[in-house]
Amino acid sequence: MPKTIACFGEVMMRLQVPGHDLLTQADTLRYSFSGTNVNVASALSRFGHTAHIVTTLPASPLGDAALAHIRKLGVATSLVRRGGRWLGMYFLETGFGPRPSRVTYANRAESSFNTAPSDAYDVESIVQAADVVHFCGISLAMNDVVRAQTKALAAAAKAAGRLVSFDCNYRPSLWGEDGYASAKPHYADMLRLADLVFMNEKDAMHILGMTTSRQDRRERLLELIPAVARTYDIPVIAGTHRTVHPDSTHSLQGYLYKEEAFAFSKKLSFPVYDRIGAGDAFASGILHGVLEDRAPERIVNFAAAAAMLAHTVSGDSPMASEPEVERALAEATDDIER
Repeated sequence: MPKTIACFGEVMMRLQVPGHDLLTQADTLRYSFSGTNVNVASALSRFGHTAHIVTTLPASPLGDAALAHIRKLGVATSLVRRGGRWLGMYFLETGFGPRPSRVTYANRAESSFNTAPSDAYDVESIVQAADVVHFCGISLAMNDVVRAQTKALAAAAKAAGRLVSFDCNYRPSLWGEDGYASAKPHYADMLRLADLVFMNEKDAMHILGMTTSRQDRRERLLELIPAVARTYDIPVIAGTHRTVHPDSTHSLQGYLYKEEAFAFSKKLSFPVYDRIGAGDAFASGILHGVLEDRAPERIVNFAAAAAMLAHTVSGDSPMASEPEVERALAEATDDIER
């Protein structure tokens, strides 16, 4: 049965350098609007759910353009407030071969979302309108006001019996020096409120400070994720392992930890057109499967296929419908590493 999801977070303007040029080479940029909340909401709306974003956009033509773009993605905007003057931006230079893609943020601290007053959002109305409230760790990196807004909304959703979804999504460039130590208490607060968490063993080790003697990455995952679930009383944890090959193709395998058992997806290998937003596609696939109460193996394979498809289109927001993901999953056997 379709659900209603509210996704809290910042909307940003993406300014992409054409082709594989550097900013120092290019004289044009292609713009669009995105954000992890937009990406997750876009994917879930294509899977048949009602998805809202909860954010603040500037009361200007720039805010109007962002709102129009979001609506074209099928995302509901009735929970968007208007205020402030600026929109955060990021510049994307697409990598090639051994040169990785690069993201450069601009004007983020002054954005309408990050300067919204502490009482900007009607928490009770948001919670009453949604079955699920989804959060991203990027919001925790912004400032004390946004951190407080994030935690207050999550606590209200938890108290009302709503499903709280949290993607760790740690960004070192946003936390600065001693970032892990600064982030840990805020992440711990969110993990205690969350019913569904997106993370992997690196998050457990670096953000939460958990230790392991294991050297193999999968063995670390098998040891640390159950420990995180026990420590913070989290019913469901999901994430991915990615390998980037010398020929620039990627391999991805998803995992789902639920009811004290792991389920792993098939390992999918594919070329990459645009990597940004693929993690949000995976998260959306997991959320969709959990809300539909599907079997763990089906959930994680669907999510991995959704992430794979997100690598094949330009822009951050996933564009695949549920039938398209199911078809890609059925046809993926040729790309499975055995």
